[in-house]
Amino acid sequence: MTDEAVAPRVGWKRDVAVFLSGQTVSMFGSMLVQYAIMWHLTLETKSGLVLMASVVFGMLPQAIVSIFGGVWADRLNRKWLIIAADGSIAVTTLALALFMMSGYSELWLIYLTLAIRSTGAGIQQPAVMALIPQLVPGEQLLRVNGIFQSIQSAMMLIAPAAAAGIYAAFSIVAIFWVDVVTAVIGIGFLLLIAVPTVRAVVDSGYFADLAKGVRYTFTHGFVRWLLVLFAIVFVLTVAPSMLTPLMVVRSFGEEVWLLTANELAFSIGMLGGGLLVAVWGGLKNKVITVLAASVLFGVLTVALGLSTNMWVFFAFMLLVGVAVPFFSTPSTTLLQERVEPEFQGRVFGFVGVVMATAMPVGMLVFGPLADVIRVEWLLVAAGLLTLVVVAVAAAVPGGRRAIAQGADAPPAAGIAEPEPA
Repeated sequence: MTDEAVAPRVGWKRDVAVFLSGQTVSMFGSMLVQYAIMWHLTLETKSGLVLMASVVFGMLPQAIVSIFGGVWADRLNRKWLIIAADGSIAVTTLALALFMMSGYSELWLIYLTLAIRSTGAGIQQPAVMALIPQLVPGEQLLRVNGIFQSIQSAMMLIAPAAAAGIYAAFSIVAIFWVDVVTAVIGIGFLLLIAVPTVRAVVDSGYFADLAKGVRYTFTHGFVRWLLVLFAIVFVLTVAPSMLTPLMVVRSFGEEVWLLTANELAFSIGMLGGGLLVAVWGGLKNKVITVLAASVLFGVLTVALGLSTNMWVFFAFMLLVGVAVPFFSTPSTTLLQERVEPEFQGRVFGFVGVVMATAMPVGMLVFGPLADVIRVEWLLVAAGLLTLVVVAVAAAVPGGRRAIAQGADAPPAAGIAEPEPA
């Protein structure tokens, strides 16, 4: 790593403000497109199979590319990597807008656009997260990351309402144009800051490092147990939750504001849950907190399926959002406490892969079923299966060890104590 990359930056507050401003604008446009395409496909097709395909094309490429994206972010200039990825996404969205303006709106074209945007995100997101420490002094890193997280939560509240307004007043094409403009603005902000290239000292090849990470992840008892729980919970709760817009349209009405209310209820709940975690922190035993949140996911998924009143349904969606930080925040903290620093990047990389692939895998099952079975029944079945999985996870030896160690103080100097495989 060059001295320039690690030396204190003059004017870092200005650079961070410019960077976060650009990322906020770009993120806003991306979220508009995310909601608009989901609603467009829901309203136009009312097909679970179509929604399944959109999730697969929209997430699976990111899961695959992110494995390489982290390596590229360490070896190439992160600023130009972000610009290239964001620019490619904008060009792809512009092409889709032009095709749809000419009257061509075949599903395969939308799927291709989703796949290219997902590929770009797999390159962009690791570079964004790796660039922040280059701009921010170490003692301010936690604060700046917290600000960035708050911005993301705020966008989840603002974007659905804005997308609904633009979609209702104009069309989905107008949202694509907004995304192109916001991408150009985001790139413009990024061009205003200087970011040196960081070249890590590498004593082995990429695939050798990847193999070491795989061996570590799947031979570390606690990490393996938590990742398996992550994967199953995401398949059984997150994937079926993607069908809630379909349930809203089929059971409560086709108005866009209903789809917006569904997203807002979840987002408001997640923001409130995040604030509650920040103030309270959950139970002393973080593993029990994770398991309790998983149980709550199961109960609330069943409740969603049994809801016959629209407002009761939205209330349960809000509670699902509240539960999310009580699952994700202690899970992340546990991994930070128990994984050696030199393996944390690769372990969290696998966490990202699990999160990105579990939903498409779940939709491969639940999406086609939603065209032959009522979404309500699928939600009830998924919720009950989640409760069974949590009970098994807590009862197996790895789960019992995890619970017993869940309240322990983190090992000294950030080095994890060895655990049985």
